[in-house]
Amino acid sequence: MRIIEINRSLVSEHQALAPLAVPGACGAQGYLWISLTREEFRASLAEVQQILQSLCLTQLVDLHVADLLNDQLPSHFDYTSKYDVLVFRRLSSGPGQTAAGNGKDGGGEPPLAGRRGPPVLRRVDTRPVGFAVFDRVLLSVHPEDGAVRDAFAARLLAAGSPDDQGAPALDVRATSARVPTGTADLMLRVINQIVDGYLDMRRELTRQLDHWQTELIDPRSRFTNWGALMEARQSLHHLDEICEDQRAAIQDWIDLLETLPSPKGEAEQRERELVMVRSRDVLEHIERVVHHVHRLEQNAETAVQMHFSVQGHRANDIMRVLTVLTAIFLPLNLIAGIFGMNFEFIPLVHKADGFWIAMGAMLAIAVLLVVIFWRKRYLARTR
Repeated sequence: MRIIEINRSLVSEHQALAPLAVPGACGAQGYLWISLTREEFRASLAEVQQILQSLCLTQLVDLHVADLLNDQLPSHFDYTSKYDVLVFRRLSSGPGQTAAGNGKDGGGEPPLAGRRGPPVLRRVDTRPVGFAVFDRVLLSVHPEDGAVRDAFAARLLAAGSPDDQGAPALDVRATSARVPTGTADLMLRVINQIVDGYLDMRRELTRQLDHWQTELIDPRSRFTNWGALMEARQSLHHLDEICEDQRAAIQDWIDLLETLPSPKGEAEQRERELVMVRSRDVLEHIERVVHHVHRLEQNAETAVQMHFSVQGHRANDIMRVLTVLTAIFLPLNLIAGIFGMNFEFIPLVHKADGFWIAMGAMLAIAVLLVVIFWRKRYLARTR
């Protein structure tokens, strides 16, 4: 469990929830980020509900609690009059994550773990991260590893931790740019890091699929790894579906923000505009992921089609050469068949030089046919 209090430009971490439930313990201008794994959320649900009631005067409804505990839920968005709930399936590299971590939350299987195909696809983790956005509390529920949470928390603490005199570590302008202004801004920054985690994998993923494309297009290679290729295409298709759900969830969030009444103060108006800008930025990053996945799917499909096209051209070249050789030997077989007839009187049969005359004629016919077929490019190699 990570409990981080953000009070303007100061960021501090607390060790327990109970002291923060006391009235006045959390600054009036600040807010809390309560980040838990699913097991921690299940174990400390009553304590979390208590502090939500103390700070936000409301609690999570049972259906939203079930959503946050569900390890197989797709990306989606829901809201109430007091808070919003966003479930976002993360797309980040996790080499140490296996199915064992998923089994703790109801035995859900990881969508891409244990599959064949490029190793980078086997390392893609698509388990959901849940966010409950209140005015003064951001509650996030992560998978068991919590890698994304810990990485962002470290950056947040480094940006806003006070020094020995209690002043911010950075100047006001730098700190305001790196410290979220509110719970919605904080959630969007975490989601942006989740999406960027997949964007960072594009180079490796593209390189591995390009290697397969090279093997498929090479006419001299004997590509036999069809099972892994089909698994990779299925994995890419699954990623496409996940990204579409993510885009729909963020779009629903943006639509809700646009329907809210305009803020009264200038500071609130600026904060709303900042949240809108960051929301559109997250949506643009997701669309880049979708575009990249579509392009990889098209490249894989094109490589398979080109493979069969190359193999078809190679088979045509072989059949053309065999057909030309057959056409060259057909007249020779005809001459040999004529002289092999059982007639008593056949020209050249009883002559001493008849054999050499027949062989010379057969050789001349063969050379003439080779020249004709060569000029017609029947024997030319296809480049």
